[in-house]
Formats: sequence, structure tokens, C-alpha cells
Amino acid sequence: METHLRSWTKSVTWRLIGIVMLGGLSYAMTRDWKQTTIITTVFHTLRFVLYYFHERIWTRIRWGTKLHPLSHLPVREDLTSDDHQAIRKLLEERQCLSGTEYEI
Repeated sequence: METHLRSWTKSVTWRLIGIVMLGGLSYAMTRDWKQTTIITTVFHTLRFVLYYFHERIWTRIRWGTKLHPLSHLPVREDLTSDDHQAIRKLLEERQCLSGTEYEI
């Protein structure tokens, strides 16, 4: 699951790339900084907000995703040694561990 901060950060970085591209194209076409600023600002403000909501909607759609073998287990901050043993047993039963390369 992706956090809201991660979605916003992805949106900002993607928009920065788009701002540079559209700003350059707009200025090349208009040769007017005022028009370039208006076009770029309006376009990217709308795209910034729409991208965030687009990402949040897609986080709710399971299509095309794979579930982690432990995704059904509730998460607690502190795991006991019994919890570790139960997790290891479940992973071994599901053949998710192929030896000792994983530490739980």
C-alpha cells in the first residue's frame, strides 16, 4: 500500500518534469513569458491534482497486483518468538522460503 505522502511526492516530481517540457514548448510557440506562465500554471495545477486522485483510486484496484503471502495477517509492532515461528512455518508451507537466506 502506498502512503499519501508518496503519492503526492510522485505527483510533484512528475509535474516538475512536465512543467519544464510544457514551459519550453509554450514559450517556443508564443514567445511570450506571460502566456507561457498562464498556460503552464493552469495545465499543471489541474494535472497535479488529477494525478494524485488517479493514483489513490488505482491503489484500491486489485487487478494486476499480487498479494504478499502474509498480507492476511494482522500487523503488530512487537512480534514474539512464537509469532516469528508461526510466520516462518507459514512461509515454509507456502514454499516462500528456499533455505536460510531470509531472516524473520
